Amino acid sequence: MVASHWTAAPARTASLRRRGAVLERAILEAALEQLGTVGWNGLTMEGVAAGAQTGKAAVYRRWPSKEDLVADALRAGLPRLDAAPDRGSVREDLLALCRQAREAMYSRPGLALRSIIHECDPIQAERFHGLIFKGVVEPTIGLLRQIINRGIERGEVRGDASNSYVFDAVPAMMMYRSKMCASEWSDGDLEEMIDQLMLPLLRPTGP
Repeated sequence: MVASHWTAAPARTASLRRRGAVLERAILEAALEQLGTVGWNGLTMEGVAAGAQTGKAAVYRRWPSKEDLVADALRAGLPRLDAAPDRGSVREDLLALCRQAREAMYSRPGLALRSIIHECDPIQAERFHGLIFKGVVEPTIGLLRQIINRGIERGEVRGDASNSYVFDAVPAMMMYRSKMCASEWSDGDLEEMIDQLMLPLLRPTGP
């Protein structure tokens, strides 16, 4: 009798099991994807787990609630605004910064953030207020301050324009138009805001 040489080979998994930072990054990315597609109200921990191709328990072990998960996803995913554009004039610098802000608003983290702003009730939104301010508003205002102060040094901007009301104008307008008017901020819209709002506000007065 010929002995059989067939033996059962150990089953191979389709992919290596992800652990640690790799798995956490996949979960955070899945959370942002869910926010961008189904919004805050439609996001579930089960849906995030499915998007990350992991078990629900793996999500809950790290984040006990979707508020905690979303907060970490935004912290990890929001684009960094680190350097103020320097294009040689305050108009071009402001336009470049507004384009950067627009790209951030329509990035996956930006869409996630907008879904939170639009859909959260006031109590839920309060949990994200500090994150939004520190991650989006404060960096944008800091870059505006650099641009305006540089314009003052070049003589393009009046000396008393470096104040909180002026710094608030661009982010306030962009957030208002985005939320209340569903504006997508075309290049023409940005140029119109700079030319009709910001430059008259910044321009030095005559002698």
